[in-house]
Amino acid sequence: MGALLVAGATSGAGKSTVTAALCRALARRGTDVAPFKAQNMSNHSAVTPDGGEIGRAQAMQALAARVETDRRMGPVLLKPVGMRSHVVVLGEEVAVDDAVGYGARARSLRPTVLDALTSLRREHAVVVAEGAGGAAETNLLDRDVVNLPLAAAAGMPAVLVVDIDRGGAFAAAYGTWALLPPRLRSRLRGVVLNGMRGDVSLLEPAVRDLEARTGIPVLGVLPHLGEHLMLGVEDSLDLRAAGRPSPAEGSGEGRPLRVGVIALPHLANPSDLDPLVLEPSVELRWATRPGDLLDVDLVLLPGTRATLADLAWLRERGLAETIVRLAREEGGPHVLGICGGYQMLGTQIEDDGIEAASPQPHRAPRMVGPAAGVVPGLGLLPVSTRFSRPKVVRRVAGRVAGGSSTVSGYQIHLGRVTPQEGAVPWLSLDGIGDEGCLSPDHRVRGTTVHGVLDADDLRHALLGAVAAVRGRDVHPSSVPYAAALDAHLEHLADWVEAHLDLDAVLALAAEAAPVGQEPGW
Repeated sequence: MGALLVAGATSGAGKSTVTAALCRALARRGTDVAPFKAQNMSNHSAVTPDGGEIGRAQAMQALAARVETDRRMGPVLLKPVGMRSHVVVLGEEVAVDDAVGYGARARSLRPTVLDALTSLRREHAVVVAEGAGGAAETNLLDRDVVNLPLAAAAGMPAVLVVDIDRGGAFAAAYGTWALLPPRLRSRLRGVVLNGMRGDVSLLEPAVRDLEARTGIPVLGVLPHLGEHLMLGVEDSLDLRAAGRPSPAEGSGEGRPLRVGVIALPHLANPSDLDPLVLEPSVELRWATRPGDLLDVDLVLLPGTRATLADLAWLRERGLAETIVRLAREEGGPHVLGICGGYQMLGTQIEDDGIEAASPQPHRAPRMVGPAAGVVPGLGLLPVSTRFSRPKVVRRVAGRVAGGSSTVSGYQIHLGRVTPQEGAVPWLSLDGIGDEGCLSPDHRVRGTTVHGVLDADDLRHALLGAVAAVRGRDVHPSSVPYAAALDAHLEHLADWVEAHLDLDAVLALAAEAAPVGQEPGW
């Protein structure tokens, strides 16, 4: 029963990608492996089979490991809104804390984190744990439950992933090692240089020097993944990187179908975009001002962690007025809203501060913003929304209303959407009934279901309907989205198999303290 921590010298070093790659590489070797991340800060979450929330990256890593997602894989999830974060523990939202207040809570969560890791280790041969941020953020070490303090408590070794593409990699690696106190420094057992462009042999003098200074071997140099499109990204650095959304290539004759994705300040669950990114006839672009929408064929309002704040942002930017005008123009673009984006498309949103308040029933609500009351929506769909607890967190399945195309996904929302008289449902969900809404001309639609575009038939039908109105020539992808996702993970596994000493990685994992004999906090 082995365990290994994949830590990083910085945010964006590639920890999530390396962890996913290791999970798939080990799984296809026949190793029973599971991912773990003690604490994650992200608004990009997934739903476990029993209705718990975990970080999107851990869901992707579970897919890589070929195991079902589990609450224990991400025992603490922080979902930031403004200067505070909603705290999710073992899949359930328990509080809202600011950065200072969370310090005491983090220390109190140490037993929960270690118990979750130990429990997973009892059931899997190897657990690959991902760290967070930089491993040597000395101002946070006394409250750190996810990086080297966890490795010390669990008695597991760690490897340090360092991004060499941005420069300063050897200083970052050595600086991380030097800043750590001896008991944590001893947990570092290997370095992985990630994102190399060019001839690896040029690094040899610096590699030898780093190994001599630290006594830690460099286990591999991973080449830059180049134009390979990353799926299921979670880190804001990855989400805003060039190529996400990506311009279409090989789209055939004529102009590709252009999708303008509103870059909401509190954007959540951007994996909803991945199926569109992979369509060869589709070009995605971020939209932050009205001019970005003037030649698009489909406007996409994605999910958000702060619906009312982002609706106000739309109005301040002039985007709200533009979206409404374009949606009402004859022959204008289609509009799709997902979750919070769907709620914005309705007639009104009612919130008494629930969206921002602490969920603890025995404490006065702690607000991240003033109670809004009733706020008018964009008025493009005959539905209204009221925020209410408990939060809906569940997986769903069904089909297009009145059709045969199946759909599956998940819901995470506080907003209860109520259809008004004459509303036409878009979907029909098993055990739930009608869901979503279509405008009378079928050019505006919305749903609370994340992952709705993963369904190939539904996605292709939507793109075809948009193309018919806009006069575009769409050639749907011949590769099912699920197959493309699996191919992405296989590519990552090939990447580490070719450039990382996996036998050395497994040997390190085997050095972890036996289950039940962890040193503890």
